[in-house]
Amino acid sequence: MGLTSASVGIKAVDSGLKIKKQNNNDFIVAIAGNPNVGKSTLFNNLTGMNQHTGNWPGKTVANAQGYCKTSNYGYVLVDIPGTYSLMAHSAEEEVARNFICFGRPDATVVVCDATCLERNLNLVLQTIEISNKTIVCVNLLDEAKRKKISIDLKALSDILGVPVVGTIARKKKTLDNLMHQLDCLVDGRTLTKPHVIEYEETIENAISVLEPAIVNAVGDTVSPRWLALKLLDYDQSLIKEINNYFEFDLLSEKGVSEALKQAQNILSQNGFDKERFKDSIVASIVRTAEQTAKQVVMQKGDGYNSVDRRIDRILTSKWMGYPVMLLMLAVIFWITITGANYPSQILSDILFKGQQLLSDLFIKAGAPDWLHGALVLGVYRVLAWVVSVMLPPMAIFFPLFTLLEDVGYLPRVAYNLDRPFKKCKACGKQALSMCMGFGCNAAGVVGCRIIDSPRERLIAILTNNFVPCNGRFPAMITIITMFFIGSVGMFDSVLSALALTLVIMLGIAVTFIMSRFLSETLLKGVPSSFTLELPPYRRPQVIKVIIRSVFDRTLFVLGRAVAVAAPAGLIIWLMANITVGDLSILNHCAYFLDPFARLLGMDGVILMAFILGFPANEIVVPIIIMAYMAQGSIVELDNIVQMKQLFVENGWTWITAANVILFSLLHWPCSTTVLTVHKETGSLKWTAVSILLPTLTGMVVCFLFTQIARLFV
Repeated sequence: MGLTSASVGIKAVDSGLKIKKQNNNDFIVAIAGNPNVGKSTLFNNLTGMNQHTGNWPGKTVANAQGYCKTSNYGYVLVDIPGTYSLMAHSAEEEVARNFICFGRPDATVVVCDATCLERNLNLVLQTIEISNKTIVCVNLLDEAKRKKISIDLKALSDILGVPVVGTIARKKKTLDNLMHQLDCLVDGRTLTKPHVIEYEETIENAISVLEPAIVNAVGDTVSPRWLALKLLDYDQSLIKEINNYFEFDLLSEKGVSEALKQAQNILSQNGFDKERFKDSIVASIVRTAEQTAKQVVMQKGDGYNSVDRRIDRILTSKWMGYPVMLLMLAVIFWITITGANYPSQILSDILFKGQQLLSDLFIKAGAPDWLHGALVLGVYRVLAWVVSVMLPPMAIFFPLFTLLEDVGYLPRVAYNLDRPFKKCKACGKQALSMCMGFGCNAAGVVGCRIIDSPRERLIAILTNNFVPCNGRFPAMITIITMFFIGSVGMFDSVLSALALTLVIMLGIAVTFIMSRFLSETLLKGVPSSFTLELPPYRRPQVIKVIIRSVFDRTLFVLGRAVAVAAPAGLIIWLMANITVGDLSILNHCAYFLDPFARLLGMDGVILMAFILGFPANEIVVPIIIMAYMAQGSIVELDNIVQMKQLFVENGWTWITAANVILFSLLHWPCSTTVLTVHKETGSLKWTAVSILLPTLTGMVVCFLFTQIARLFV
């Protein structure tokens, strides 16, 4: 039996527990596992869905559904969040636990990493304690072979009492046996007898008292032994889920409440308080996992993950970790800057030739000048500028970023930055959402979902704008090159990348400062702890990375930018072409803002351009050029020398240039990011704070810099 393109279907993603079957005879299968074990890769290959697979814990933050078929049955696969345990301590663990326990799946597939099976067995043992319809999928067998690790799958199956299959998830052919075993499990051909964890004698005595009462009350629809353990542990959030599942208060049942009191007396009489009870349960699970792994895992060679550990001694060391991060950042910026120049120019030429064609069509159709100006010189020209400036850098930056994610380097970044974020009373995972902000701040805001604490998640959302997105890079690079580097031949792109990296470092420093400020004022609290796994380094799947980053990130972000840039182009054209007296509305606004802008080391035109650039940061510089040249539409100069001459003639100095860079780094977020903040927080208050915080910060920094710089001029 094999999986073919004809046998694989696609089903819509559903983040809740409501399951969408293609027909009533389909089986529901939960796909569970630790983070970074290839769970989502397996899910994608079976269903054909393009589900993103992140390489850090908590990346999959919702249930995703997919559909696949064998020659016998159809399956709705539910990819639940990666979790290390079903003893829920985070949102991901709660979602995973609740679906396995109460989502009524017909089977559960627990995906394990063959290179670190012992750690993964903790989740396996907890899962088979709940459900006897479980298959253990030992994945990444190729990685294990490379590290000279072998696993006796048959012996593991005998010990656990459930089917065990080996796979390499990215190779679809290796999944055939998994689907065959799934067929056998759901139709009863495979009988399971899950291994029972032996706890301390006192705990076993308490379970033996409580378990029969549970069976009498609710039967065995949910494992009565597991329910007995959870009632003894008395986790209020889980008790609530249990009661919701049974649709009545289980503890209100007389037999259950009396048996629970007897069992609790047994525990208390033998010195078991709540903390000791939990510790004993965890110790028994860990001990069983350790004993099982010793029997089935064989290791050859000079040590477990020895190569990864040698690399980590450099990448996560106190002295080398930060320099390597900065060097990596500078290299990515250099590749993005250098690689984007030519395609950006080509795309610009094509799109602006399209403008000429549109103009000819409007003229032939006899359209009035105002309609041609509004739609072609306003809407189309702004869209052409945004696409030509934004698309090439994103098409380079996002794949590079995703490659680092695929290789396994980004978790090392989070590890390195965890200490400074802790000092700011924030969460180390904020480093990951901050990195995402380099591509797009809206994407960075969405990425803050990986942070469990609502307080720390809000801090990450409010400060994400302090790292510039690629929409701000072109203006920064242009001004840096014009006023601070000049033309130095083949090294200008290298120096521009290094200078941009220094600017980025300032943004990161402001992120730390404002995170601490929020922690001490609006969002007081104690930083939470979290589990951060440093996954093994893996060879990236370059083609899949490029396709995924282009469709999932680049085109998605570009689409949102275009949607807000189109009306902005119309508004800008109207302001530049509607006159009051001898001046356009645009110039009237610029003159009005000029006195305040001078305090910030800029002028009214620059500040007005930033305001009109609210829908898309890419159009700030074109608006400045348009206003200085008194044109009625956005224009582009032929080269950087002409641009600098125009700026100098309009009063720019190195102080002006520096302030434009600083304000571009620190000013309010774009409209797409603001809308995303509102969607993520559901609050107008925090959306307003996300605008005011960077705006005031940018104004204060520019004012102070201007006053200090003028002392030395």
